[in-house]
Amino acid sequence: MTAKRVPPAQLAPQLRDAITRLNRRVRQARPVGDLTVTQLSALTSLKLAGALTPRELADVERVQPPTMTKIVAKLEERGLVQRTPHPTDGRQVILAATEGGRAVLDQFERARNEWLASRLAALSEEERDTLRRAADILQAIARA
Repeated sequence: MTAKRVPPAQLAPQLRDAITRLNRRVRQARPVGDLTVTQLSALTSLKLAGALTPRELADVERVQPPTMTKIVAKLEERGLVQRTPHPTDGRQVILAATEGGRAVLDQFERARNEWLASRLAALSEEERDTLRRAADILQAIARA
């Protein structure tokens, strides 16, 4: 069977839509909790970066500093983020995910992976192999 040739301009919106919908569905597969998507994103950025100033975190998350102040306050109330003095600038603080914050993120990641794994288990071996190859290609596109 010959694969149908699809021009890049036609494939782009179809692929983008599929990725967006899958990402949205995976994000919905999370443990019951009251953290917002925005709070989870900020906490994830802190986990990945190690530590950031509030301004750096706002820039990474592409929100205004006053918005980030509110997000951080909620995370701090829950003990998921801690503030420490900046080592060289007394006017600044450094934000970092706490051990509890990292544990919450791990719990969310496990729930998302379990949801996706259960969907992948319903596919044929050939379909899973195709998705593995597609994942490699998508990662290469993202790195380019």
